Amino acid sequence: MITLRAYHPDDWPALWAMLAPVFRAGETYAVPRDITEQDAHRMWIELPRAVRVAVDEADKPLGTYYMKPNQAGPGDHVANCGYIVAAEARGRGLAGQMCEHSLGLARELGFTAMQYNLVVATNTVAVRLWQAHGFAVCGTLPGAFRHPVLGAVDAHVMYRRL
Repeated sequence: MITLRAYHPDDWPALWAMLAPVFRAGETYAVPRDITEQDAHRMWIELPRAVRVAVDEADKPLGTYYMKPNQAGPGDHVANCGYIVAAEARGRGLAGQMCEHSLGLARELGFTAMQYNLVVATNTVAVRLWQAHGFAVCGTLPGAFRHPVLGAVDAHVMYRRL
């Protein structure tokens, strides 16, 4: 059974172990592939409005997401999230669970919509998952993501009202 709970500082080593390989691969997040642990902590933990951790029965972190306003000021009613699932937990529906949880949390926090700014088009699993959770591709940015293997690939802006 998976539980989603608030982040605790003791979670950071496990979260960094999840984040680092994804960031280093450079295939899905617009983050420098050599991002330092300190900068990743600031990005994932310190700057967002909320951070949640998906844990198993033994309280072992298996996934995480952050939530923040997509923009400041007049755009702060639209949420933005990032999600990562540990390699050993992929394929079990955890990303979908975190997405559903984040939609509820966004409503609780007063957001009226959610937007993903740069969903890499070659990440077809994510594109299909977000669409299954009510997100629409509002625009495609040609060649907006420099994939380390495929070169310049398209990226989608995805959006849904809450």
